Amino acid sequence: MEKVLMSGNEAIARGAYESGVKVASAYPGTPSTEILENVARYEEIYAQWSCNEKVALEVGIGASIAGGRTLVAMKHVGVNVAADPLMTLAYTGVNGGLVLVSADDPGMHSSQNEQDNRRYAKFAKIPLLEPGDSQEAKDFVKRALEISEEFDIPVMLRTTTRVAHSLTPVSLEEPGEVLLKEYIKEPQKYVMIPAYARVRHKLLEEKMSRIKDFNDNNPLNYIQWGDKEIGIVASGISYQYVKEALPEVSSLKLGMPYPFPENLVREFAAGVQKLFVVEELEPFMEEEIRALGLEVTGKEIFSATGEINAEMIRERIGNKTESAPVKLEDYSGEEIPPRPPVMCPGCPHRGVFHTLKKLKLIVTGDIGCYTLGCLPPLEAMDSCICMGASIGAALGMEKANPELKGKIVAVIGDSTFFHSGITGTLDIAYNLGSSTVIILDNRTTAMTGHQDHPGTGKTLKKEESKAADLHRIVNSLGIERVTEADPLNLKEVKEVIAREIESPQSSVIIFQKPCALLEKKDKPLVVDEEECSYCKRCLDIGCPGIMNDWEAEKVQINPDLCSGCSLCQQLCNAGAIRKAGDNLE
Repeated sequence: MEKVLMSGNEAIARGAYESGVKVASAYPGTPSTEILENVARYEEIYAQWSCNEKVALEVGIGASIAGGRTLVAMKHVGVNVAADPLMTLAYTGVNGGLVLVSADDPGMHSSQNEQDNRRYAKFAKIPLLEPGDSQEAKDFVKRALEISEEFDIPVMLRTTTRVAHSLTPVSLEEPGEVLLKEYIKEPQKYVMIPAYARVRHKLLEEKMSRIKDFNDNNPLNYIQWGDKEIGIVASGISYQYVKEALPEVSSLKLGMPYPFPENLVREFAAGVQKLFVVEELEPFMEEEIRALGLEVTGKEIFSATGEINAEMIRERIGNKTESAPVKLEDYSGEEIPPRPPVMCPGCPHRGVFHTLKKLKLIVTGDIGCYTLGCLPPLEAMDSCICMGASIGAALGMEKANPELKGKIVAVIGDSTFFHSGITGTLDIAYNLGSSTVIILDNRTTAMTGHQDHPGTGKTLKKEESKAADLHRIVNSLGIERVTEADPLNLKEVKEVIAREIESPQSSVIIFQKPCALLEKKDKPLVVDEEECSYCKRCLDIGCPGIMNDWEAEKVQINPDLCSGCSLCQQLCNAGAIRKAGDNLE
């Protein structure tokens, strides 16, 4: 078999291809995005971006009922959005196998929380598989689909950022022939009215009992005997850290940690002198072990926040210390200068946030590149909870405190608006709100790498589609005041915002300008040092292309970064900034 280096996300896509998946759906979100981007390269699989994770799972459910093997992918917080259909899907079961990939983010590299979605598997009562490298990521897709079909149940495949993005060798295989299963009309299985659902709930409990017995002899779970003074239970990436740090100890690798393989764990615990469990975030396996009446050491020595690494394991278990829980910051190593994230040079959002700060407005924000508007020097965002929450939060604030009317704006991106902003906007219109909503339309899903969405007119596979019209959608929701404006014209931005927040009616402003990384750069700007008064107004927009020499009291523009957006030029009272090659007159 051919061996290649693959990330975990690439390997999951390959596993879908080799396993005969017919339909794959997702909403982009780091660290899961590349799964569907790679699936889309296989012509044999129909792949799509959905408006949000709930819709993605519902598309997957339909594909499964029709008889096709299905993969649905999302980041960990996306499962919150998809939880409604997921909980009932556990009752109905499947026809074609269905795998839900949850890409968790310990350490919050690109997320607003680090929830542990192993809890969701137990909550929904569905099997959980957890690969520890790219080879397992590929192989576990096939195994998950087989378990799904064998037990008539959806299966969660949980990865983490390190597995999703790390490159490890993968053995490639040719896809086997997997035929569509016959669609059978079964309303008592798929129509969850209470009378039918009560029966399906009992069947789910029976399934989980059978799956639990199956998992005690599942080859995805195995013991590696070594020095029996120490035994470590681990799964996923944590198992790799254990083998790196303490290869000589006995270990129990749980590739399928739920339903918990109780008999196998008892056997392992009986064979070692001291039992440890190494897992990131929640004490998921630790609680299961303690429920068996076994003594185990886990979160006493490992933090429930952040990531674990091999050095932590070596110190806390290998050295047999008994001190306080270890934290990632204890292993910072060589000091690295901080590099806070910033909006790109030429970002069309920057001028809007600069204006919102100047107007001293309360800004309820949302998930996307524009969330960076909360950071200095812009500092123009007061809340950011989850996808789409900006709009409902603005309405709630004005209803709770009428004195805040005319001082609140909600800011949301185009992709996030299609994801979950439409219902919030409808809520404003329906409940007679006066909030102003700003849609920052940069024609893409920028934060996760420029994926298409319903507003771009292109599908995941770059087929021409019908582009959703934001203006007409907003009007149809009952918002009559809709204004479109250029976000790079600071005068226009200020006038439009100032006008709309004064309106007693609810209104929407659409600032439309493609992402700077998708547009051809204009001539870079330059600073005439003789004319520059060093007032530093140009620094207020926080553009990384503007360099400030504090000692020399000079401002310069990096021509390699400058996109020529002209925001700094509009702020310069001295007229010292111009396009490169232009005369200063």
